Amino acid sequence: MEWTDRAIILAVRTHGEASAIVEVLTPEHGRHAGLVRGATGKRLRGVLQPGNVVEVHWRARLSEHLGAFSLEPVEARAPALFDNALALAGLGSACAMASLTLPEREQHQNIFEAFNVLMEQMLEPAIWPALYVRWEAGMLQELGYGLRLDRCAATNATDHLTHVSPRSGQAVSAKAAEPYLDKLLKLPGFLNKEPTPLQDGDIGFGLTLTGYFLERRVLWPVNKTLPEARGRMIERLDSAQLL
Repeated sequence: MEWTDRAIILAVRTHGEASAIVEVLTPEHGRHAGLVRGATGKRLRGVLQPGNVVEVHWRARLSEHLGAFSLEPVEARAPALFDNALALAGLGSACAMASLTLPEREQHQNIFEAFNVLMEQMLEPAIWPALYVRWEAGMLQELGYGLRLDRCAATNATDHLTHVSPRSGQAVSAKAAEPYLDKLLKLPGFLNKEPTPLQDGDIGFGLTLTGYFLERRVLWPVNKTLPEARGRMIERLDSAQLL
């Protein structure tokens, strides 16, 4: 069994003295792990960094085996982020969320492409936080738990949508939300079907919204919780006054 695909490195875990188990995200083979021999050597040490793009060749005797990776560098994105704590926090959160939520070896090409776009903008703090929220919302959609943000759950109205029901994941209009504001989740305007410009507080509202449903619908059923890396990203965004 073997295949070759483009990949973004998600995680690297030391295995023995000189090898590592490397987890990648690919467009055709989804989240996939493999053994990389010589991972601590000079040639691969700089390549095996989360966020880097590689060409990966996987080979195993049987499809259910871990298998071995051979890697060739395509684009070294990680070094450009080393001196940017905010960007590193965003990268760490995205990698941790992909690793934690995506089923192994299940194709999710849209998530890969959106992840790739997000990584391309990680040095632009005015852009990437909103892209990150959209990426998490896209994961919910791809995993079958998409939010319904195009019309009001109570009135069927398609305008003035300001909140989301925590029970149904459907939008609620401003008027219908008035009696239940303490029970509803805030819907940032940039997530609307017809998005509005980013406002103060929108990133925080968006992360609360996507985090709520990712945790309850995707992670809790398999006894998992949101990763610490996501919390660190939120702390960095807060310190930078970007929430």
